[in-house]
Amino acid sequence: MSRGSSISSETGSTRGTADTGGINTYKGEERALRANRLGTPGLLLSVIAASAPLMVVAGVMPTVFGVMGIVGQPLLYLILGVVLMLFSVGYAEMSRHVHNAGAFYAYIARGLGPTAGAGASLVALVAYSAMQVGIYGILGFEVSGIFATYLDTELAWWIPALAAAAVVGVLGWLKIDLNAKVLGVLLVIECALVVIFDIAAVSKPGPEGLSLHAFNPETLTGVGLGTALCFCIAAFVGFEQAPVYAEETSRPQLVVSRVMFLAVGYSALFLAISSWALTVAAGPGSIADTSLKEGPGMLFGLTEERLGSTFTDVLHVLFVTGMFAALLSFHNVVARYAFAMGREGLLPARFGRTNRASGAPGTGSLLQTVVSVVIVLAFALTDDNPVGDPTAPVLRLFTWMGNVGALGVILLMAAASFAVIAFFVKRGAGRAQAPRLVASGLAGLALLTIAVFTVRDFDVLVGSGPGSALSWLLPGVIILALVGGLVYGAVLRSVKPEVHARIGLGNEAFQLEKAAESESARR
Repeated sequence: MSRGSSISSETGSTRGTADTGGINTYKGEERALRANRLGTPGLLLSVIAASAPLMVVAGVMPTVFGVMGIVGQPLLYLILGVVLMLFSVGYAEMSRHVHNAGAFYAYIARGLGPTAGAGASLVALVAYSAMQVGIYGILGFEVSGIFATYLDTELAWWIPALAAAAVVGVLGWLKIDLNAKVLGVLLVIECALVVIFDIAAVSKPGPEGLSLHAFNPETLTGVGLGTALCFCIAAFVGFEQAPVYAEETSRPQLVVSRVMFLAVGYSALFLAISSWALTVAAGPGSIADTSLKEGPGMLFGLTEERLGSTFTDVLHVLFVTGMFAALLSFHNVVARYAFAMGREGLLPARFGRTNRASGAPGTGSLLQTVVSVVIVLAFALTDDNPVGDPTAPVLRLFTWMGNVGALGVILLMAAASFAVIAFFVKRGAGRAQAPRLVASGLAGLALLTIAVFTVRDFDVLVGSGPGSALSWLLPGVIILALVGGLVYGAVLRSVKPEVHARIGLGNEAFQLEKAAESESARR
């Protein structure tokens, strides 16, 4: 039995027929995302915002330089850029054939089967949700520091975190093109300030001069390389979200693939140049010690030396707004994954309907807001440490959730690479597709290797120390989501085969459903 023929009219009979006769409107509620809301610029800004470039420059880069001792971080971004370009070759080609807000899990379902898709759907929901919630921790920490520094006022970190969750929740209910404008303004200003710092660093280098030592392959040696790979690849997260918005873009066959390549290329160059500028400003020989000593404060200290206190103050504020942009970007992605899962029966049907006024997936947006508030409150209630204490729950929230999410996304990218191969092989791929399949295979193997490093070094990633239960409990969250999703998919295959058959089909499922209803009525 084919997937298309196994879709019965049971769903249509229980949910009611369309009030308007359209395939996407049932009982006055829309069951499709609004098309033609995003073009290339809006989609590009939306996906790059998720990587929070300034947060990477101020937070991730000093950690890789200092804690892991990898001076060749600029070269590492270029290498990872090549790996992700290889991944994008097959992923972009898949996006021309499958337009589904479920992106990762839809691709995996179409390539590796609906049960695998069900497992991937739950991993995606947990991974992106974890990455978003983790950012609330660091945002609250930074806003609290700004209030203490500039207003001489003590503010508990969870207050700005909850306020941000409320604002993000409201924006999540609004039109995606409005969200793209908010993200775009914040991102452009944020990146412009980093570029100004890069120019200032090169114009006024540190004691070792304008050195290219950070691009020497010998700087990539050391026991911290595997952990650095995990940290650095997380800095690219966002580009792979482009297919999530395929249903809302104009000309998705062209726009989605174009945006993915632009996002990877931009991120690789931006991160490589910015990390090199840090080595030039501090000196390649002392960058590790300086990063270890000053942490995120290193960027602001180097900036103040060259551009003054006013520019540095603005950079502090943009550090926060950049994190807010990332929060909104991840929120939108989680809401759309929930929408896709609701539309296909993996979540209650309510999730598969959109707001009539804005076309946004309101129920998925509300779910993510509730999850964020609950987790922030849980960490706040256990926070009995000083705000500046590195073991405080506010910082554990960021490191724990961020790395759990990064592991999930790496595994999803690896699975998607192999799903691309299976999808085109089943469709009778010829010589024309061979280079794309080879690229996907190489990317999949590279991403699996990085995933192994991530799990092996998880104690370092979360700062728990060797032998800590967290080194297996936190990765276990992703493994549990995967196993739970696979079991759920197997149960659906046995109990509700018509729902199982719809996994990954997206709007195509409802076209088939309506066709079945029409055929039944004609008979």
